[in-house]
Amino acid sequence: MLVEGLDGDEAVLDRIAVRDALLQGGSLANARALRSEWRRVRFENGRLTGLQLGEAKLVDVTFEGARLDFASFRLARLERVVFRDCRLEEADFAGARLESVLFEQSPLTGATLSFAALEAVELSGCDLEGASGAETLRGARMPLQDVLASATTLAGALGIQIVT
Repeated sequence: MLVEGLDGDEAVLDRIAVRDALLQGGSLANARALRSEWRRVRFENGRLTGLQLGEAKLVDVTFEGARLDFASFRLARLERVVFRDCRLEEADFAGARLESVLFEQSPLTGATLSFAALEAVELSGCDLEGASGAETLRGARMPLQDVLASATTLAGALGIQIVT
């Protein structure tokens, strides 16, 4: 199913099930889709600022070129999910379970990662400045240049005091 230019700002979509869909452009800004299920869905270039996906299940989902700043994935389960060229500033992944998730060129500045459970997660080209709960990244894969760029955040998560 192809959906172009969706206008779903502030929509209430709790417990919705979406399968085999391509959503191009459009907006679900500040929409609420708590306990929803998304399978084989692709979001391209959409405005999803403030989207609430708390306790949702996302399987085989790709977000590409999407604005997901201030989005909430709190207590959600993400399996085989890709975030590519997305804006994830201040996104909330607290208590979420992430399995086989790729974050590529998607800034996570100020994101909340506290109590998230990660398995087979990779971050590439992602700014982690100011992210809270970075200790949950244990076991994640990152290129060396990204680790070095995020050294302050990662050191803070480990309780290391940086001196100059």
